[in-house]
Amino acid sequence: MIRVLLAEDMHLVRGALVALLNLEPDIEVVVEVAEGDKIVPAARASNPDVAIIDIDLPGKDGLTAAAELQVEVPTCRTLMLTSLGRPATVRRALAAKVNGFMLKDAPADKLANAVRRIAAGERVVDSQLALAAWDMPECPLTERETEILRLAADGHDAGQIAGKLFLSPGTVRNYLASIVTKLGARNRVDAIRIAREAGWLSNTG
Repeated sequence: MIRVLLAEDMHLVRGALVALLNLEPDIEVVVEVAEGDKIVPAARASNPDVAIIDIDLPGKDGLTAAAELQVEVPTCRTLMLTSLGRPATVRRALAAKVNGFMLKDAPADKLANAVRRIAAGERVVDSQLALAAWDMPECPLTERETEILRLAADGHDAGQIAGKLFLSPGTVRNYLASIVTKLGARNRVDAIRIAREAGWLSNTG
């Protein structure tokens, strides 16, 4: 019997996943949690074979919790679920060396098979998600440009950014103009949108 920990904050989704997985003759959901910071303590107590973790969890995001789980309970393998297959998120998951990554709306039999394969030591990544990550262009911005755009996205103007980074306002405006050009954006707001959608403004990469 494959013992499963399920981490999902939406009650209805969690209930549906538990019901579907428990219909499988060789899979049993032994513990369910709704917050990321409860995953490791629950895994220590229940010793699951596979943890199915929603990537967007309150308390602690799913990928951070999965990384901690690999250290604290190394016998437990991880399958990440996401409702949005953003290329940057897929790359983060692959870089975090999770054992599987799937869309949340995958068919029940596909999810159950993924759990079995992961429990057997395989790595399972949804083909659509893998292609999305493969096709995503590298960020054209330098580290400093990304830092400046992130501050702009947080609502800081050129003067405030200059103060934070010990630059002159003119230098910051030059950086912002360069960023707009590199991203092929119409303006600063459009540059922020493009970078956000690509996942380039994420502090976690």
